[in-house]
Amino acid sequence: MSNLTFSEIVERSVQIRTSYHQLERQFHEKEWTVEEDALAFLTDAGLVGRLTMSQQGRWPADGDNILQLEHKLSECIWWIIVLAKRMNIDINEALKKFLFETINFQD
Repeated sequence: MSNLTFSEIVERSVQIRTSYHQLERQFHEKEWTVEEDALAFLTDAGLVGRLTMSQQGRWPADGDNILQLEHKLSECIWWIIVLAKRMNIDINEALKKFLFETINFQD
């Protein structure tokens, strides 16, 4: 697997979401709303919490939790990118701004 720039990751994330929108229209006659996307993100974020507890030995393990945790962490990043795009937020610029402000706050 080759290294991707953050801009390429954003572009691929949007392409994948577009494919899911096609499926939503096919099976449910309309695309998910931004609110439904946010709820899906929160559901996956909750699963990250449970899988983290399992990985740390604080909840019973269920299969290969490390692979599940890696997948859900990545899926949460994907959802954040998708949500930002749908709400007209340039996530690349927003993240740079956040990191710059955070590092300056600590100095």
